[in-house]
Amino acid sequence: MLQKTIKKSVQISGFGLHNGESVTMKIKPAKENSGIYFIRTDSKKNLIIEASIKNVSKTYRATNLKKNNIEIKTTEHFLAACWSLCIDNLEIEIDNEELPILDGSSKSFMKILKEAGEKEQKENKKTFKIKNYIKVIDEKTGAYIECVPSNKFEIHTTIDYDSSVIKKQKIVFNEPEKFEKEIAKAKTFFIVRNSKNLKEIKKIKGGNLKNAIVFIENSISKKELADVEINTNKKRLEKGIINPEIISFEDECVRHKTLDIIGDIYLLQQRIIGKIIAYKPGHSINLKLTLEIQKNMEQEKNGIPNYDLNKKPLMDLEKIKQILPHRDPFLLIDEIRELEYNYVVGIKYVRKEEDYFRGHFPDEPVMPGVLQIEAMAQTGGILALNTVPDPENYLTYFMKIDNVKFKQKVVPSDILIFELKLLSPIRRGICHMHGKAYVKDNLVMEAELMAKIAKNDK
Repeated sequence: MLQKTIKKSVQISGFGLHNGESVTMKIKPAKENSGIYFIRTDSKKNLIIEASIKNVSKTYRATNLKKNNIEIKTTEHFLAACWSLCIDNLEIEIDNEELPILDGSSKSFMKILKEAGEKEQKENKKTFKIKNYIKVIDEKTGAYIECVPSNKFEIHTTIDYDSSVIKKQKIVFNEPEKFEKEIAKAKTFFIVRNSKNLKEIKKIKGGNLKNAIVFIENSISKKELADVEINTNKKRLEKGIINPEIISFEDECVRHKTLDIIGDIYLLQQRIIGKIIAYKPGHSINLKLTLEIQKNMEQEKNGIPNYDLNKKPLMDLEKIKQILPHRDPFLLIDEIRELEYNYVVGIKYVRKEEDYFRGHFPDEPVMPGVLQIEAMAQTGGILALNTVPDPENYLTYFMKIDNVKFKQKVVPSDILIFELKLLSPIRRGICHMHGKAYVKDNLVMEAELMAKIAKNDK
């Protein structure tokens, strides 16, 4: 697929949701590989602010960008529209810091971009396929987002506000071509639980009953509503929805949260292929995920990982023995260098004194491929056992080995670096990993491994 921009410049005006100020965006075609970027025409600096995860600043109730103290605020609805229309490159001149809220969704942005028409460009579209399991969490709220490899883009979103007016909602969005029909119209929303929330509404200067759905958890008096300039003829508002007439979907809230995820992830400036599972998402955790994906992109771009073997390891041989049951001559890893919830790095110093070299091509010794796999499996065992509080009481049994490729021989004095990453979350004790083995700057072996963690019955 080729990159796209728009055929002609278009303009759209409105007012910002948070600052309530008038703003005009002039959306213009841009060259290949330039991405989507903003220029504040009310600033003398004429600074280009890329719609990039690298420029993200504050994320409270919106996704905001900042570069050299110049800000662009509330970008998510516009970027979601760009994603839907497969637009890669745009220049946006904007005369205020905050994008217009319009009707609180992506609908109007999609309409104006479609009016501009699409122009196919000469360079290939940038995409990134998720190759390992990623998870980000917010311990305060219990929110989390997982990302796993898949051959297509899909989002499974669940929201749960512990509310009597917004019930728990779920949606699976896996057909990007249906974004305009199923997601784009979903408006932003606000829950009023107490007087503190009412004060927050007062700070949202551009919000009104046409661009935001307002849910009331507990009844509110007319005087309280007047204080925040919500006009109604009723003396009291009971719990429920103030403005149901603007709702497009019964499950509009979870659809809007899905819209926000898409807009926030498009700060990567390329399309993602993978499955996203989001529970109680919000801009802060959305952008945590985006940052993690960005790290994966950079690691893949940089190619062969570089580890300083002069530094003290995370686990030496004695610590490894506390977790793995293997012993000499079958304990085949010497160090663990890195260990996180989704990946592990292990080291094998290939010594000429090892028993198998006496009989395996003794005149020109080569480390047997099966032992390379076993050493990789032991490294993966550390990753799997890291998920239980008492790993010394568990064993890992390998269930399957797939797609093994040997690319270069391993000989005495080589230092094998094993890097294993989860392909999916560890559930019911099953651990699915992709592993690579390196010697210096060369990939020498790779494989997919599946293991099961089981209690030691002895």
